[in-house]
Amino acid sequence: MTASYGTNDGYIDAHSHIWTRDIDRYPLSGGAVLNDLDPPSFNTDELLTLIGGHGVSRVVLIQHHKFYGFDNRYMTDATRLNPERFRVVGMVNDQEPNPDTTMRSLLEQGVTGFRITSWIRGRKWLHGPGMEAIWRCAAETRQAICCLMDPPFLPSLDAMCRKHPDTPVVIDHFSRIGVDGAIRSRDVKQLCRLSRHRNTHVKLSAYYALGKKQPPYLDLLPMIRQLLDAFGPERLMWASDSPYQLQDGNSYADSLSLVRDRLDFLSDGDRDWLLRRTANHVYWF
Repeated sequence: MTASYGTNDGYIDAHSHIWTRDIDRYPLSGGAVLNDLDPPSFNTDELLTLIGGHGVSRVVLIQHHKFYGFDNRYMTDATRLNPERFRVVGMVNDQEPNPDTTMRSLLEQGVTGFRITSWIRGRKWLHGPGMEAIWRCAAETRQAICCLMDPPFLPSLDAMCRKHPDTPVVIDHFSRIGVDGAIRSRDVKQLCRLSRHRNTHVKLSAYYALGKKQPPYLDLLPMIRQLLDAFGPERLMWASDSPYQLQDGNSYADSLSLVRDRLDFLSDGDRDWLLRRTANHVYWF
């Protein structure tokens, strides 16, 4: 596919990381060093080159907490230079005073979502006054709370969504169901239960890491069908999780093709929601 798309006409990749080897300007955090970057470089130009041949015109950039911590500048600088193409899911430290003030200031820089993850604080990832302030602020600003977690944490997220029904929420990578190779029905049912929260969404992404982990990823179809029945197409969005999608024989084209070409139970309208309209509604406002 080599057609040219305007920024509002093409697909939206709702999840890609970027990083740079320019550590003088954008230092790595948490003890990370250049050798930890894998691939060694995946900067803005490399991302735009990657998506250029696939009809993807916009990307949601996801802060990489292992490389940049709470320093969102590489993502926000990329968005300042490409305001039509990019939005940012940044990170804010809920352990510091007034994280909601930081959230509002970052909104002006194209940060329309914030990543939270159980990988940083474990079972206490949703506890504390700072996290409460983040969820309350997001209900007002519409900045989506984007959750990276495994299935055991779905009940605690369910409780938080019930407590903050007006806060937009996005669950990354199917909540990583199938990361160990097994797609368990109880996990899928628990994820589908969250559909009763009207502002909760799910990213259909990171196929390379789930189930059989090999294209064309047809083993994921039953789970996607259940999520479609539960959430509807208006609350599901496709994403690649690049550059990690580009490993072990997986490709960007493989990721896009699953939704674009292989989900025969989708209508054209459904497919448009998954590939463009849902992400546009959540992140471009």
